[in-house]
Amino acid sequence: MDAVSPATRHRPTSPDAVRRRALVNRLNLTTGFGLLVARLGRARRRPGPEGLILAEGYRLKFPIAGAFTVGNVVLTARTFDELEASSPGVLGHESRHAWQYYRLGLAFFPLYGAAAAWSWLRFRDPAIGNVFEKQAGLVSGSYVESALHRPQRRRPDVRN
Repeated sequence: MDAVSPATRHRPTSPDAVRRRALVNRLNLTTGFGLLVARLGRARRRPGPEGLILAEGYRLKFPIAGAFTVGNVVLTARTFDELEASSPGVLGHESRHAWQYYRLGLAFFPLYGAAAAWSWLRFRDPAIGNVFEKQAGLVSGSYVESALHRPQRRRPDVRN
């Protein structure tokens, strides 16, 4: 995750900043909630890069995603080795979501829901127009932005 990705503007993070993020995400209760979700999904936990907690083998069917982050906990039904092999850079994407929790705390949940709903209404996709996914990097999150996901421009009614 130390490589700089022009698609996501990801830069290596100092160890002090990573520790601060971990502390704030524990204090704002998002990491505790993420650990609860991992336990409910019977995921195996292990330490990950940048202070993340990786939870593999998540068994619940919601949300439908290759991986998702709650606080500093990144969850997947697969292993992270498999996930990184099929979607290089996905841990960098999920790490940026952990920074979003750092900034927003529990408010991230309703704000993300609203952004996903707006994206769905606009593009028929919960991620492509979602500001949180765009900031985390659509490409590194395995989302592909294409002309199919751009809103249709309305043509002016030209009647004479």
